[in-house]
Amino acid sequence: MKIKEKSFNFAKPRLGISHWSVAVLWFAVATLPFIFMVFMGFKTSEEQISDPVWKLPADWQVHNFKDVITPQYLRSLLNSVIVVSVSMGITVLIASMAAFAFALLRFRLNAIIFSLVVASLIVPIHTTLLPIYILTNKLHIYDTLAALIGPYVAFSIPISIFILTQFMREIPRDLAEASLIDGASIFRMFRSVYFPLAKNAIVTVGIFNAVSLWNEFVFAYVLTSSPNNRTLPLAIWDFQGQYSTDIPALLASLTLSAMPLMLTYFVFQEKLVSGVMAGAVKA
Repeated sequence: MKIKEKSFNFAKPRLGISHWSVAVLWFAVATLPFIFMVFMGFKTSEEQISDPVWKLPADWQVHNFKDVITPQYLRSLLNSVIVVSVSMGITVLIASMAAFAFALLRFRLNAIIFSLVVASLIVPIHTTLLPIYILTNKLHIYDTLAALIGPYVAFSIPISIFILTQFMREIPRDLAEASLIDGASIFRMFRSVYFPLAKNAIVTVGIFNAVSLWNEFVFAYVLTSSPNNRTLPLAIWDFQGQYSTDIPALLASLTLSAMPLMLTYFVFQEKLVSGVMAGAVKA
């Protein structure tokens, strides 16, 4: 008796009016504040006060953006790039190796140590501000970029380990067994098999942490004092005066500071979406 084979054709879901309405609404909520910020960065101080926020500038003040780009602003931008890049490099290296150990290796304290790492996510980072300030003074690294890299790495590692561990656990163990049969060491297995396969999750972790570190203000404000070691959020803070605020210059600086993150997102958009969706379906 032959069993008749059936073929299943899965039609693509059709988006109705309600779906498009929600998408348009969400797009407006996400983009309109940024659009208003850009437009208001081109206005004069008088227009900021008298005109509605949705009204286009009568005379586009390009000099608002030119005045923001000073040597000190560029120095702060460079400091932010250095601190975030180095912090993310160290975080990705440590977190990926730790996630590989938690996901693949069997040892007695695996579950306990992983639980402690996850539990550290509930610790408010600003409660550690005073101990870190004292530590940086004792290590003689106060008012240096190294004073920021240490805390930034420490606060980024727990969530990075958690995300990467969940991703690496879904990689088929057959790949690990095949590499061991071929004579690969544990480190070679991590470097040649697991790390390349986890690149989408690594990009997701990197961008997720980079956004928070790029905008971090409190630790940069406390652990640095000289203008040459200030990061970009502190440079933006300089536009806030005691009795008045240069709002067009402030919004222009905010627009310029958001550009590197937007450029990074557009470059790695595909990998970011793949990394976010990686845990939705098991491999």
